Amino acid sequence: MSEATSPPPAGLVDLAAERVGGKALIANDEFFAEKENLLKPGRGAFIPDKYTDRGKWMDGWESRRRRTPGNDWCVIQLGLRGIIRKIDIDTNHFLGNHPPFASVDALDTDKEISNAVEKLPWQSLLEKSPLNPGSQNLFDIANDGTWTHVRLNIFPDGGVARLRVYGIVVPDWSKMKRDEVVDLAAVENGGVALACSDMFFSSMQNLIMPGRAANMGDGWETKRRRGPGHDWIILKLGRAGSIQKIEVDTNHFKGNFPNTCSIEGCSTSESDLTNAPWAEILPQTKLEADKRHFFEKELRKIDNCTHVRLNIYPDGGVSRLRVWGTPNPVILSEAKNL
Repeated sequence: MSEATSPPPAGLVDLAAERVGGKALIANDEFFAEKENLLKPGRGAFIPDKYTDRGKWMDGWESRRRRTPGNDWCVIQLGLRGIIRKIDIDTNHFLGNHPPFASVDALDTDKEISNAVEKLPWQSLLEKSPLNPGSQNLFDIANDGTWTHVRLNIFPDGGVARLRVYGIVVPDWSKMKRDEVVDLAAVENGGVALACSDMFFSSMQNLIMPGRAANMGDGWETKRRRGPGHDWIILKLGRAGSIQKIEVDTNHFKGNFPNTCSIEGCSTSESDLTNAPWAEILPQTKLEADKRHFFEKELRKIDNCTHVRLNIYPDGGVSRLRVWGTPNPVILSEAKNL
């Protein structure tokens, strides 16, 4: 079985993930294992007795043994344009065949990439760095550029199980009409899960992913609460705005959905939300199993809302949270300069 993916660092999103539209476009060599595996969920599986007509089956991207000078590479189109803060080059299960070194370059373009990869204006994000076998190799990125593509370079050859490109989504808000209602919490609009009380069964990041949940594991679910209190999750909206409508979707959660929920919001520029001025948006409301709940008339207005907190009572699972609203006009006009 595939090992579970570690949750993204707090406040960051995997910009390259297959689930948000990331694509492995071109690789100079994928003799043993396909480049598309780099962006799949999990850390990759290992099946000891599984072989193909080219050799050992591996759940990752693996090139042949290089007998000439040079190095191998793979170009990734990010699913979400953004600023890259951390990169994970995961060599899980690649032990005698991992690359000893790797580097990463980046590009910002809206043009289609052809085979003339070397002629593109790549900028270095990560200099040639050593990799450990069978490990998550994490690197901090000190670059404030906004990127659409990355190129993973491995030296000289070998296999990588997964590539994670963690960063901050930067949507082009100038393409939206001033009064357009959008999902301010959606990951593609820059929303991000900052913190939660518990995510024992599934990641808090699932709550704002595109589309409806594929299954129960594709939502946010807490362990069974045996004491007092309730569970909660805090989301930073992609843009401050005025909330018009909210959806709480318990899709797939039948014997484990929350009994009730409430939603609070605040307007703050502070990164520490310990003393945030939370105000009620939706009072504590009964929920049902496996159902999309829509709230509009029940909502209390908060101007310039920057964060929301979903409280569930006492525990359970929610597959998606949608927070539709109009982005703050001032911020919207400033976004044209991004």
